[in-house]
Amino acid sequence: QVQLVESGGGLVQPGGSLTLSCAASGTIFSINVMGWYRQAPGKQRELVGGMTNGGSTNYADSVKGRFTISRDNAKKTVYLQMNSLKPEDTAVYYCNLKNRPVMSTPTFDYWGQGTQVTVSS
Repeated sequence: QVQLVESGGGLVQPGGSLTLSCAASGTIFSINVMGWYRQAPGKQRELVGGMTNGGSTNYADSVKGRFTISRDNAKKTVYLQMNSLKPEDTAVYYCNLKNRPVMSTPTFDYWGQGTQVTVSS
């Protein structure tokens, strides 16, 4: 069983910065994507961005240019650096791992516990 432990959430003022961390334990297969989702009050959970094992990234249009995902594979940790934060970024942020043992198997999803990010003055 893979476990994802998040840290770094909190209260930040508009325009500020915050970095989230997600450390994984267990087996991370070669075919994988680690990334972040978020769920704001009254809204559906949405993809923030992700990074493949090979380093390819994708971001939601709403955060592109402001948020940056990075990975430290030796530490099995993924980071979300958030800059120029806006009140609409307020949400519970969830770390996500899409883990695929081999190409012939389904992809398994794992989730962190969620960490609250509140952007408010």
